[in-house]
Amino acid sequence: MQDKMKILIVGSGGREHALAWKFNKSSRVSKIYCANGNAGISQIAECVDILPTEIVKLRDFALANKIDLTFVGGENSLALGIVDEFKQNNLRIFGASKKATQLESSKVFAKDFMLRNGVSTAKYFVANSINEAKSLLDSFEESVVIKADGLAAGKGVIVAKNKVEAVSAIDDLEGYVGKNACRQIVLEECLIGKEVSLLMFADGESFSLMPAVRDHKRIGEGDTGANTGGMGTFSTDDLLTESQLSEIIATVINPTLKGCINECFPFSGILFLGLMLTENGIKVLEYNVRFGDPETQSILIKLDSDLVEICEKVIDHNLDQINIKWKTGASACVVLAAKGYPQNTKTGDVISGLDKIENAIVFHAGTSRDDIGNLITSGGRVLGVSALSENLETALDIAYSEIKKINWSGMQFRRDIGKSS
Repeated sequence: MQDKMKILIVGSGGREHALAWKFNKSSRVSKIYCANGNAGISQIAECVDILPTEIVKLRDFALANKIDLTFVGGENSLALGIVDEFKQNNLRIFGASKKATQLESSKVFAKDFMLRNGVSTAKYFVANSINEAKSLLDSFEESVVIKADGLAAGKGVIVAKNKVEAVSAIDDLEGYVGKNACRQIVLEECLIGKEVSLLMFADGESFSLMPAVRDHKRIGEGDTGANTGGMGTFSTDDLLTESQLSEIIATVINPTLKGCINECFPFSGILFLGLMLTENGIKVLEYNVRFGDPETQSILIKLDSDLVEICEKVIDHNLDQINIKWKTGASACVVLAAKGYPQNTKTGDVISGLDKIENAIVFHAGTSRDDIGNLITSGGRVLGVSALSENLETALDIAYSEIKKINWSGMQFRRDIGKSS
């Protein structure tokens, strides 16, 4: 009989709540901790008052509490080298190394990596200053995508329709994402097509694909308004055809994983491919090196295998020894956001109605408790209402029906998740 395990999840959003929910279903788990968690996570895990960026404190906590497995939710912890630090102290941890995290933490590194390793992506230029970025705009006919090099919480990408918009975006970039994130600026051609996200577990050599998922980034219906961290996701069994999957494996996944080995950072953890399905083939928009949020919610409710076992196989480089099972059908996650998000988020509003939810799963993202115990908003994206059914229409009907029961002042959400993109 296998020993029961103590799990530490690093992070505090909807992604981490979904992870805690899934770990809690494992018969092998005796205790879940989360640093630093939220009000929803606290119902199934012990929330620890350590920030995800406090790597040494997290290491010491894991050692002191004899944590058997740590799962890293977000990119900031990975970029700070939490995996390297834990491994140096013989702690078992799931996630990408600091070197591998450069695939996400530096857009310049990622684009150059793709070029070196023959991974199809958009034409691009790198600027080392705002003035240089503006001078490079003449290299593009009309639309241009402007990306901050560093981590920007999903908000460092701007699609400019013309040169006037591009100049304005470049001028505003530093104020929007911070000086560190835009020390270098990537300018690339604007690809036309359908966007899809494909995630996989990888152990350095082997990989196992997750169900494809589509994300809605814009705040407004019809994919209008400001970019956000994600207003909803959905996953169906037919998002990618077999021929498209074969193309992705041959032209993206295999050269990426081989490139990681050749460049001395075999990729272990979760590799997230942001893809554009164009008339000229499938191209990579970006790499992420962890679960997305809210992609995680739509993916994990379809997972039919034990997440603990998957993590162990990845850590031990035995991923090819497990057959990961997924539920068929469709899943959807609709994000409920606070008033003013994403520009001027209002927090502190009392949330009501969650006790009436019957058919959906509600994952908390930005929630906490006030002094008298009320559940309140504490972030921009507050809740993710997720549902699984035999088809997308039914899954969405369930989610939107349950959303009618939830309320707080200024609550906003998109009513067209799964109906555009």
